Amino acid sequence: MTIKEKIPHYSLFINGEFIEGEKKESIESINPHTGKVWATFSAANDVDVNRAISIAKRSMEKGKWADMLPSMRGKLLFTLADLIEKHASFLGEIETKDSGKLLVETATQTKYVADYYRYYAGLADKIEGATLPIDKPDMHVFTTCEPIGVVAAIVPWNAQMFLTATKLAPALAAGCATIIKASEIAPCALLYFGRLIKEAGFPDGVVSIITGDAKNCAVPLTTHPDIDRIAFTGGPETAKQIIINSAENFAVTTLELGGKSPIIIFEDADIDSAVNGIIAGNFGASGQSCVAGSRVIVHESIKNDVIARLIKKVNHIRVGSPTDPETHVGPLCTEKQIILIENTLKKATSQGAKIQFGGKRKQSEGYYFEPTLVDCPNESIATLEVEMFGPVMSMLSFESEEEAIDLANNSSYGLGSGVFTTNLARAHRVSKKIKAGICWINSYRAISPIAPFGGYNRSGYAREAGIQAINDYVRTKTTWINISDEPMANPFVMR
Repeated sequence: MTIKEKIPHYSLFINGEFIEGEKKESIESINPHTGKVWATFSAANDVDVNRAISIAKRSMEKGKWADMLPSMRGKLLFTLADLIEKHASFLGEIETKDSGKLLVETATQTKYVADYYRYYAGLADKIEGATLPIDKPDMHVFTTCEPIGVVAAIVPWNAQMFLTATKLAPALAAGCATIIKASEIAPCALLYFGRLIKEAGFPDGVVSIITGDAKNCAVPLTTHPDIDRIAFTGGPETAKQIIINSAENFAVTTLELGGKSPIIIFEDADIDSAVNGIIAGNFGASGQSCVAGSRVIVHESIKNDVIARLIKKVNHIRVGSPTDPETHVGPLCTEKQIILIENTLKKATSQGAKIQFGGKRKQSEGYYFEPTLVDCPNESIATLEVEMFGPVMSMLSFESEEEAIDLANNSSYGLGSGVFTTNLARAHRVSKKIKAGICWINSYRAISPIAPFGGYNRSGYAREAGIQAINDYVRTKTTWINISDEPMANPFVMR
């Protein structure tokens, strides 16, 4: 970048306006490809958070949003979806500079995200109550569904447009106002997204987009008394703090957390298909995925064949610039991730693990790490336990189906899982016994707005996407109507 070039700056989006934070503080964004500053963005503090929440609450109580019919909310979501699709390439460019993800992936994923908004646009006027066959004479009783209130949607950097859609789309369809808290690491695409919210025609204040550190932004947001729901995607340790914070406001929480997902490859599997699956599950998005299938569990009779085919395919993987359409694996988002990987690999090798390929930083500039396979002699190896968020997979072997299931379930996480087999009965049997919220059979990392997404155990609770998710953003109200012409009976006379 020359001296004459001015780096872009991204502002907070509050009440339909792009503004600087109350303290006028900015944070630098590092381009992972170069390791250098490429942009700056505004940082919010408690004053900004309180303002955004106050405006959101007011929009829920009176005005255009409060009075808007569900069908109209759906039309606004359809408009937003079209705008996202139209601007997908540009949003992808921002996200790629900000996070290092491949441009082909950010642009394609953002374009597909539009379908999430369309899906919930179609559900906006289909949130129904019921008339109850009550066991009391002369009573007409029915239920209605009302928006749960003001939502805090806390989104990480690794798939920000997708993980925003799984929260914002059902929230808006249900009639909620939403404060999006973007990660203080790589939030620029989401801050730009505010332009599309405004252009789509949503009333000012219904959606705000902020970012900042935990003390000044996340804590004031998650402890605020007017927050009714917290939808969080991130790590278990942060989730623990959010649960503690929610004790201040009794906000309902959705937690979509990390994972060390298993992929089981049985001896009858199509090996090429399985190898493609574990490559997609571990080296796709440079391994920066909460559903990364980083624990590969292979039948001992085919283990050497699987490793040989992996090595052959990995030799053709191109690691490089995320804007190059020929690149397969780009940089990691932060140097902190590389340090974690290096330390974990060092511990793993001291425990007896063998690195079959990779295991080192790549290139002098930027945050690059080689696609890596760790051959683990037992279940106690560090790489089987630590979520490294990078292109590292660990491999174990098994003899029996029961052993494979035990190995798969030997984790405190439970988000994704995969099974490769040509035996349909085994596929059903094993997938039923795996303790995970998602199980892919002869596939991996497929998603859809129609399919619920979420985990067990330390991978969180509740579900995002699917019909079920929209019901998480409403409360049920029960209304009793006395339809008798007689006055209400004396309450102190029991019959």
